Parts: sequence; C-alpha cells; structure tokens
Amino acid sequence: MSTARLLVILGSGETAPSMTATHRAVFSRLGAAPDARLLDTPYGFQENAEGISTRIRHYFHDQVGTDVRLLSLRRTDTAGDVGIEQALTALRRADWIFAGPGSPSYMVRQLAGTLVVEALRAKLRRGGALVFASAAACTLGRLAVPVYEVYKVGQDPHWIEGLDLVAEAGLDAVVLPHFDNAEGGTHDTRFCYLGERRLQALEAELPDDVWVLGVDERTAAIIDLAEDTVAVRGRGRLTVRRRGDSTLVPAGASVPLDRLREAAAAGGPGSAGGPGSAGASGSAGGRPAVSVETVADDEAILEERFAAALRAGDALAAVGAAFELEQRIAAWPRDEDTAGLAGRRRLLRSMLTDLATIAQGGLHDHRRLVAPLVDALLEIRGAARERGDFSLSDVLRERLLAAGVHVRDTPDGPAWTYQDPPDHG
Repeated sequence: MSTARLLVILGSGETAPSMTATHRAVFSRLGAAPDARLLDTPYGFQENAEGISTRIRHYFHDQVGTDVRLLSLRRTDTAGDVGIEQALTALRRADWIFAGPGSPSYMVRQLAGTLVVEALRAKLRRGGALVFASAAACTLGRLAVPVYEVYKVGQDPHWIEGLDLVAEAGLDAVVLPHFDNAEGGTHDTRFCYLGERRLQALEAELPDDVWVLGVDERTAAIIDLAEDTVAVRGRGRLTVRRRGDSTLVPAGASVPLDRLREAAAAGGPGSAGGPGSAGASGSAGGRPAVSVETVADDEAILEERFAAALRAGDALAAVGAAFELEQRIAAWPRDEDTAGLAGRRRLLRSMLTDLATIAQGGLHDHRRLVAPLVDALLEIRGAARERGDFSLSDVLRERLLAAGVHVRDTPDGPAWTYQDPPDHG
C-alpha cells in the first residue's frame, strides 16, 4: 500500500494528451506496479457505460503506460451485499482510484451515506491516490451542483449533498470543475456551466463557512494531504472564491493549503483586494481577484486569459485582459526589475496587434467554429507524437497550417491561432 496521500482534482480533459504527464507524475508517487482501479459509478446509468470504461482504460494503458482495472459499481441499490463487499475490498486494496465523466447527482445518489464513501475517506487517511475529474470532481465538496438538472433541464439553481472528501484535507468547500469553460460563446458558461449570475445566487445560499474551490479545464490540483500542500498543473488556475472575491493560484505553483484556507477566511462581503488585484478572469461580473501568482507567472496568466477570450469570441474579455496588463504596467515600480517591465510591454503590444488583426474583419466566429475540429486533430497529433509517429504528426500540422491554423508547441501542450487562409481562387 502506498504511503502517499493524494487527492487529485481535474477540471476536465482527464484523457487528453496534455494530462498524460500529470497522470504519470501521480503514478510515480505510488511505487512500482500500483493497483489502479477505475470506478464507473458516475456514468453507471448510461447505456454506453461499458464503452466509456474501455476508452478510459485504453487511454491509461496506451498513453500513460499503466494498466487500470475496472471497479464496477454502477448502482449500489442493486449490487447486493456480495457486490458491495467486493467493491469495498477492491477500494481498500487499491493504490489509485479514478472517477470521472457522468452525472454528479447520480454519483451522489448512489454513494452518499454508504460504506463506499468511508472507504474513499480511509484511502486519503492511510495512503493512496484519489483522482476525481469532471462530474466526479463536482461531488468532492460538502455540497455539489446538479449540473445537468440546472444547465440542461432548467431547474432553478440549487445545491445537493456532496460526498465531502475535501474535508479530509481540511477544506470546507464546494468544488467546481470546468471553472473557465467558454463553450457558451455568446453566453456565460464559466463556473461549471453556471455563469456568474447563477453562481452568485448559489453562493448566497452557502453556509457562512463554505467557499468555492474552482479548477480550470485541462488543469489539475494535486493536493498532498501528508505535506498539506497543493500543486497546480496544466494550462489553467485554481481559484478560491468566497462571496464573489477570488484568489488565484496559477499553473506551476505549489502552495501550502493554509494559503487557500486563509484566502477563504479573508473573502466575503466587504473584503478588500490587496496589491496585485486583478479583474476576475476578465469578466464583467464578480469582484476583483487577489492573485497569489509570482511575478514570473504574471505574464503567462494574462496571456492565457487573453487567448481564451479570443477563442471564445469574447471581445470585452480580451480587451479587459489588455486593460489589466496596462494597469499593471502603469503601477510598476520604475526602479525594480526593468526586464519584467519590458516583458509586459512586449505582451501588451502583442495583444494590441492581435486585436487590430481581428478588428480588420470584425471579431467573427471562425476560431470558435473550427475549435472543436482543431482540438480533435491536435489530440490525434499528440497521440501520434506520444507513440513516435512524427510523420503523421507533421502531416497533421501541415494540413492545419494550410487551413489557416498555426500550431505552436508549448510545455503545457499545443497552442494555436487561426487566420483566414489565403484565397487562391
């Protein structure tokens, strides 16, 4: 049994090539040949549940290099005493347990109040790793958002009981993955598809001591319970939000969990942002966010916020990121770190150039329209590179370039921009 005690929260993209390095890093903490299990409860109601399990297991075998066995517990009310006991035995013996896509409300309905939750708690106390992504991540807090019921069915925003596994880390929070989601395009789908208006309404219903822990898409929050720290990996950020006030932890940072607890305690009505206050993710709503990023992280965070706004076709958010950068330049101490100031000026000029290029034809929706296809092709390209098939990778890059998609490989995965391809007609 592993001595590591890890709770890993993934905002989305749990089987994306960009998450492969994070998964490998977690497995490296668990020793040789860990007993890895896939818990299928979150999607146990779906007709294609078996296919989902197969796809996830293939990903971990082919991309991560670890064999994952299925721990099937689709329904606790029909599993019977023997089935439940078999699942509990597997949970106790496992070094690594993964749960991901599906429905938060279904998962809570099946597991809340059962010995399964106690077995998961024991895993965090005694040793092992819980990796919860997407829908499963929503269940980790004291309360949970029934995402589908609110976003798809149209129920009024409300909380349901959560599994409260983050309490083992001393966090009195609700967990929202997909925190920076931009799929809505013309409407706000941040904060796990709630948007600012609905999240504010739900925050007003939270107990005074409960706060929001948000994890951006394609981002992992690796909570080490033994060390009482959290490390953020991937492309986005971790957000502590209380009553509209946000504190941000950027990708690449590792901080004590006390930083999150202190930020949550300091938030709430009337709290003031300190030095380095930033606009709340470029949004028009919400209070300023007090960033805990280092100076070195500063440019990358603003650049990604600007790029995300362009991907979503959100001109106001893009300009907001540029305005925030200009404000930071204006407030820069002139006798400190002239190289850092020059870097921010270069980034601002780059932002203005991008905005000018887009403005020539209006902020039309080409990027948003092609994004799903481009992202799918980049995942295929990433898989090809992982297995050493660089000829296929190069062909895909050339075809994308011919279509106006310019791909740039970064340490956090491929980044891309779109320009109308030349007219050869």
